[in-house]
Amino acid sequence: MSGTMSKPTLTVAMIGYQFMGMAHSNAYRQVGRYFDLPCEVRMKTLVGRREDRVRAAADRFGWEGYATDYRAAIDDPEVDIIDIGTPQDSHAEIGIAAAKAGKVVFCEKPMARNLAEAERFIEAVRASGRPSLIWHNYRRVPAIALAHQILQRGELGEIRHWRATYLQDWLVNPQAPRGWHLQKEIAGSGSLGDIGVHITDLAQHLIGPVARVTGFLKTITNERPLPGSGEMAPVDVDDVAMWLAEFANGVTGTFEATRFATGRKNYNRFEVNGSKGSLAFNLERFNELEVYFEDGPAETRGWRTIQATDGCHPFMSAYWPAGHVIGYEHTFINTLKDALTNLTLGQPISPSLEDGLQNQRVLDAVERSAASRTWIEVDSGPT
Repeated sequence: MSGTMSKPTLTVAMIGYQFMGMAHSNAYRQVGRYFDLPCEVRMKTLVGRREDRVRAAADRFGWEGYATDYRAAIDDPEVDIIDIGTPQDSHAEIGIAAAKAGKVVFCEKPMARNLAEAERFIEAVRASGRPSLIWHNYRRVPAIALAHQILQRGELGEIRHWRATYLQDWLVNPQAPRGWHLQKEIAGSGSLGDIGVHITDLAQHLIGPVARVTGFLKTITNERPLPGSGEMAPVDVDDVAMWLAEFANGVTGTFEATRFATGRKNYNRFEVNGSKGSLAFNLERFNELEVYFEDGPAETRGWRTIQATDGCHPFMSAYWPAGHVIGYEHTFINTLKDALTNLTLGQPISPSLEDGLQNQRVLDAVERSAASRTWIEVDSGPT
């Protein structure tokens, strides 16, 4: 960490330049323009294996330079943060090397392909003594952050039910090519780890730790054409993941994740029911939170929709006048605002890779339950 007497500079290297690389790059570029940070951000190195592509991406996204080997970024003494936005098969490899070099590790979700890999990853991070971040950016949707505040204040009373679905349809066509998301060797799992991990994280963030699960996994299309050819190749990950859960606090939960929900593009919806009220959120209606409260006259009682775009709502004072909505990219900006602020001030970062490990434990339990057709206890880790 370097910088002036007033504000230190945090220097970042980003590994990966596709979907998440673009989202993270935009956040690094924009976060200091919206929020008054206690630090400056230097976007030094973008890393990718194809020199022509990573060079073009570095120019496009605003990085000072590029490299074709992540070890060059890890070995750079000026780099404080290694941000991993690659497919899952390299998360642990890169993260362990970065942690051993004393870097702060930021990592996309899920943190690894499986629980054993995640545990090796977290051991290195713990040994480094450095903070970490896992990019569960949906925690920083203002409407979801408002839901968290409502729950923390106890306004819904005794919480009884959690239900969540994450529905997409980009694999409905059986001729959609078999990309890396459909290969267990790279992705680790299918819908479970790709989108099921998001609703797992939201559940544990909003309700508390999941204690036990019983799950079901199914592959609908067992083979697909390889990209750029007509040759068929096997699909060895789940297309559909469903599970029931009991939380440590006694709340019951249901989860469904699929990329075969025809017509649903990014339908990440959850609902919480309590003794005094309920709330619901749908990512496709990003700026809205639905709430219901039992108090008040019966004749006017009912669900209402809050536009979570006012300056009193989480993060929104940094943006536009009420009703002027924000979007997906702002969740990464908001996540980075909190992470960089806490990193600079020496405060804990949330969600950290410890949270990522606990999410991985739930996914592992769902997989084992689906195989054994029994209820499985979720490992809560060391006490």
